[in-house]
Formats: sequence, structure tokens, C-alpha cells
Amino acid sequence: MATPLRAAPTPQALQAALNSSTPGALAAVLEAGEGLDPAAIERRRSALLQRFPDAQWTVTAGAPLRDGRPTTDVLVTGSRQQGPYKFRFEARQQLVLGSNGQRYNRQDVIRESSLLRSGDPSLRVSLLIPEAVLTGQRYDLDVVFDDPLNGAIAAGAIKPISINELLNLQSPDLQLEALGGGGLFKTVQAPYQPGSQTWGVLLVHPKGIVAASKQVRIVADKNQLNP
Repeated sequence: MATPLRAAPTPQALQAALNSSTPGALAAVLEAGEGLDPAAIERRRSALLQRFPDAQWTVTAGAPLRDGRPTTDVLVTGSRQQGPYKFRFEARQQLVLGSNGQRYNRQDVIRESSLLRSGDPSLRVSLLIPEAVLTGQRYDLDVVFDDPLNGAIAAGAIKPISINELLNLQSPDLQLEALGGGGLFKTVQAPYQPGSQTWGVLLVHPKGIVAASKQVRIVADKNQLNP
């Protein structure tokens, strides 16, 4: 008797697995491969659910890249109440996923960012951090409050996040400094080898706290700056 063919993985199947409480749900749609570690994804998912029990994943087909490769957009949202404070979390990824026809087995992260905030929802912040830079390039990291401080005292910090901190959702040790210009302004140099850097940001304002992270891809070819 012929073995029945399993359906190719879909964004809907990945979304269902991420939102499932059934053991092994992710293993049914993911297997280890280039850039894809299902065990690490499960650990990160479990850590997120511990912090935000109402976390929900939304997985949709994204816009194709310039080279024609299809992308997948992943959005996760969650919240938690801690004493008098309510924290709201949102993270986004744009991925290029490959499969063996049955399960996803390759992953390339094109964009990745997260935002955690408490306090006044009207406290708006812009992360003016590039999506990609060339190897060895100096580039700016600007994180600014969208509205004037109007005399308010704010503090902030920005620091690279290690791979281990990312996988375990650990916050980097950030040393806050008083902000005098309405935001954080830093110039850094990219590594000389292709890869990625992820930056962690913390802003403290009388209206609330904003913590964010953003990945910067490090590429060797100008054509890869805007995939």
C-alpha cells in the first residue's frame, strides 16, 4: 500500500502549532535544518507563555522579496498585570521558510523586532535603527520620544543583545542614563563578517516604561540591503 502524502506546511498550520497546548504540535510542522532549531523555538515559546500567559501567535503570508522568495510574517502579542502595572508585548518577524514538502526545515530571519511597554499607551517611541548595514559600516542608533519631553525627566539605555539572551528572552544589563535630547543617540560600527546584531533598548518616562529590541542584518553586498 502506498504511503499517503502529507500536506505541505502552511502559515495556518504553523500558527495552529504555535498556539496549541498539545505536546509535539510544533514537531509536526518543524524539523531541524539550516537556521531552524525547533527545540530553541519551543524554549522561547514556553518562556514567552510563562511571562505572558495570554500570548497569541498570528502567522500570515508576507510580501515576496525582490528575488521572488516568498516570506512569512509572524506576530505575537501578549499582556500581563503585575501589581498596578499592565505590560503589553508585541513582537514581529519576517521569515523566509523552506520545507521538505512535509515540514519547515530552513529559516532565514529577514526582520525581527519586539516592543514591551507599560503605562500610558499614548507614549509614542520611534526606533530609528536600520534593517541592514554593510560589513564594517558605521551606523546610527536613534531611539526618540515622538512628543516633546516638555520638562519631563527621562532615562534610557541601549546595548547589544547576545544570542543566548535572545533565545532565553533574557533582558540585557542596561545602565540607565539621563536623556537630555528627547531620546537615545548612538553611533556604532558593524562587524566585518556578515551576520546580524540585535540591540536592546530601555526607556523610562514619567508616563511609562518602554523596552524594545531590533535586529540589524550585517551584509557584504549592497544588493542585500533591501532584499
